[in-house]
Amino acid sequence: MRRLCCVCPIVLLLLAATASAHGQTSQPRPAIPAAAPVVPDDYVIGPEDVIGVLFWRDADMSGDLTVRPDGVITLPLIGDVRAAGLKPDQLKEQIQSAAGKYVTDPNVTIVLRQLNSRKVFITGEVTTPGAYPLAGPRTVMQLISLAGGLTEYADKANVTIIRHEQGRTRSLKFNYKDVSQGKKVEQNILLLPGDTVVVP
Repeated sequence: MRRLCCVCPIVLLLLAATASAHGQTSQPRPAIPAAAPVVPDDYVIGPEDVIGVLFWRDADMSGDLTVRPDGVITLPLIGDVRAAGLKPDQLKEQIQSAAGKYVTDPNVTIVLRQLNSRKVFITGEVTTPGAYPLAGPRTVMQLISLAGGLTEYADKANVTIIRHEQGRTRSLKFNYKDVSQGKKVEQNILLLPGDTVVVP
């Protein structure tokens, strides 16, 4: 009986050490932070974008803001600041300049949380017509795929891309049948913000 009493604490210690070595502890593992959206180098802020404005060591001045339809965000103490049409670095400089009147040596970081202003649209004979975000390069075929593909009633040879640029409206033809067979693939152009793909 005495030997068993001596052995039990040793066995328990060995079991605890083994569990610890294999990571079997009751401590919760830290959560993996969500990935930030990939921002193109030429990205210009627009309405509906969600922006994180972070002031170093000043939580009261920091926060996430949605760019209003008029292209403006409102910051504590500073007030209204135009954000639409600026790159993130340009907005940072503008906010730091404005904050300098109220804060000593302001240090600002701009983080784009959601890229909602750049969208393309698809309508007509696709499974899921609607607006889709354009955070990076995307072709006509890729947009059709995102929209669930063409319906059985779609006119595959007469898809149209409507594009507004420099005050003019252009109509670009796209033959889905050809491109899907590897023919005339130059029609599979990269879409620009505001493009509308029409599938008759």
